Amino acid sequence: MPDFLNIEHFVQSSGQFIAFIVLFCIIFAETGLFIGFLLPGDSLLFTTGILASQGYLNIYILVPVLFVAAIAGDSVGYAFGHRVGRRLFQRKDSFLFRKDHLLKAEAFYEKHGGKTIILARFMPVIRTFAPIVAGISKMEYRAFLTYNIVGAFIWAVGLPTLGYFLGKVIPDIDKYLLPIIGFIVLVSVAPPFIEILKTKEQRKKIIASIKSFLQRN
Repeated sequence: MPDFLNIEHFVQSSGQFIAFIVLFCIIFAETGLFIGFLLPGDSLLFTTGILASQGYLNIYILVPVLFVAAIAGDSVGYAFGHRVGRRLFQRKDSFLFRKDHLLKAEAFYEKHGGKTIILARFMPVIRTFAPIVAGISKMEYRAFLTYNIVGAFIWAVGLPTLGYFLGKVIPDIDKYLLPIIGFIVLVSVAPPFIEILKTKEQRKKIIASIKSFLQRN
C-alpha cells in the first residue's frame, strides 16, 4: 500500500471502529464543510473497498457508513446554503473558502439543474459547493434529497464496491493500486478542465500563460 495513503497501517493500528468514524467524517466533510474540497474522496472510497477485499474492513459495515456520510454531508451543505442564501457570495476569500469555487458550482448547477447533485459527486471542488448552491437556489428539498440519495449510492457505494470486487479478482492488487488511483484522480479532474477548454476566452488565457512562462524560462 502506498505510503502517502497509509490507510492500511491506520486501520491496523486504530481498529475498525475508529477507522469507520474517521472515514465517516472525511466523506461527510467532502460536501458538508468548506474544507471538503481538499480531501481525496474518490481515491479514498476506492481504496477502502480494496482494504475490505483484503479483510482489513468489513464491507457490510463500510458501505452503509459511507452511504450515510455522503447523504448527510450533502444535506448539511444544502441546509447551510438555504439558510445563508446569496449573502455567501459577498464573503471574502480565505484558506477554506474561494468565491470562484462557488461561482463554478453555480454555473454548473445552472447548466445541469438537479442532475448537478449526482454529477458533482465525481468532480472535486464542485461536489463540495454543489449542495450549497442548491440550497441558495431554493431547490425543493424533496427533489434535492432524491438526487442526493441517487448520487450518494453511485459514488459512496459504487466506488468502494468496485474496489472490493477488483481486490477479490485481481491477485496482489496492491502492486497496481498507485496507477489505478492515478487514473481515478485523472478522471475526476478531467471534466472541469474540459469545461474550461470549451470556452474560447479561457483557451486564450491558458495559451497566453504558457507563452509567458516559456518566455521567462
